[in-house]
Amino acid sequence: LPIAGWIAVKWFIPLYRSSQDISAYAHLEKRFGPWARTYALVCFLLAQLARIGTILYLVALALAPLTGWSITHIILITGMLVTLYTLLGGIEAVIWTDVIQSIVLIAGAFFCAFIIIQSMPGGLTNLMEIANKHEKFSLGSFAFHPASLQWTNPTFWMVLLYGIFINLQNFGIDQGFVQRYVAAKSDRDAQFSLWLATLLFPTLSAVFFFIGTGLFSLYEANPKHLEELRSQVAITQLQQNGKEITPTTISETANSLKPADVGDKVLPHFIVTQLPVGLAGLLIAAIFAAAMSSMDTSLNSSATLYLCDIHQRYLNPAATDRESMRVLYAATVIMGVAGTFAALAMINVRSALDAWWKLQGIFTGGMLGLFLLGLISRRARNAHAMTAATVGILLIMWMSLSQTDGWLKLFNGYANPLHGFMTVVLGTTSIVLTGVLASRFFPSTSKKILTK
Repeated sequence: LPIAGWIAVKWFIPLYRSSQDISAYAHLEKRFGPWARTYALVCFLLAQLARIGTILYLVALALAPLTGWSITHIILITGMLVTLYTLLGGIEAVIWTDVIQSIVLIAGAFFCAFIIIQSMPGGLTNLMEIANKHEKFSLGSFAFHPASLQWTNPTFWMVLLYGIFINLQNFGIDQGFVQRYVAAKSDRDAQFSLWLATLLFPTLSAVFFFIGTGLFSLYEANPKHLEELRSQVAITQLQQNGKEITPTTISETANSLKPADVGDKVLPHFIVTQLPVGLAGLLIAAIFAAAMSSMDTSLNSSATLYLCDIHQRYLNPAATDRESMRVLYAATVIMGVAGTFAALAMINVRSALDAWWKLQGIFTGGMLGLFLLGLISRRARNAHAMTAATVGILLIMWMSLSQTDGWLKLFNGYANPLHGFMTVVLGTTSIVLTGVLASRFFPSTSKKILTK
């Protein structure tokens, strides 16, 4: 995270602040032509649809046991409410509501961690012992010898690489961040906000990781809680599949559940069964806050990009302020509706978070590669970048699709053996290397060398 933050502070923030372009991808058009800007725009919008869908589904998954409502109803209601207040507020409302929602989220997280420790038989000591016994504090293998490096499992070095690339994508080319850089009063304020994020994010992440680890230890120490949870998950699956619910079918389904089937349901079960009403309400508010603060940024940034990169460039370059506002409203609603349908499509996904990480790698790997190519190679031109992007897209598609069940049945011998985290790493790297090599061996006839 600090590495990605340092790169963004040194190169990306000065780039956006000096250009004052609202669109994060205007630079790609100046560097490689309109196709690069359009390509990045499409990738960003697809990534935001996946992000909105994942967030809506996860918040519905958490709130369904707490409210008694169905996951579908929660997705529809939450999607409508967040779209509405994003529609009415704009970027200023997004920033200020994010501040308030972040405070609620942080307070809820610390309260949850405290209650887990208090509920744990044997207290923090036993919690740590159980977690350590099951290697919950393991960061993966640290072996760095080339012969011992494993790229099929999430080792420490793989996660480190993935973290650098994905955080560089967030800090460097995400429209939500870029809007904040440009909106800051000065370069120093923009840089300070980013450094603050790089310092706070690991701390808050540690709290959330501790909550997950603590819940694992708590349920390991209380087998009855785990058995009750597995039965609830089994009933839900039987209902979704339209099967008969009897003690026998519940028992058979519960015994067949895998850890991934239960993991996302532990926190809601803990809130319902272990917390006092007041604290449960705070955590519900924290869950809503987390969802809303993430979704409103995606909706606002996506609508802004549509206005700048599509409507004002292709449909009506002379659009008035009044027309532009109507376009922003319409784009926000469309993205909200599309994101809601994406959430509904994820209802039967086994692990929504894993699905999101993979989708993010697929959609954003090519974007980051093009940006880095433009910054690293002054010789790279339109043809070089287009060749590099084609190679990167094909590699990303193969790495992603070859791990699906359909591909494995047809072309098992040609499947990607690497972990999904490597998709964004190798996709980005392939674009940069291909572009640099192409510009070196097939130089442009133009004598002008771009510096920006």
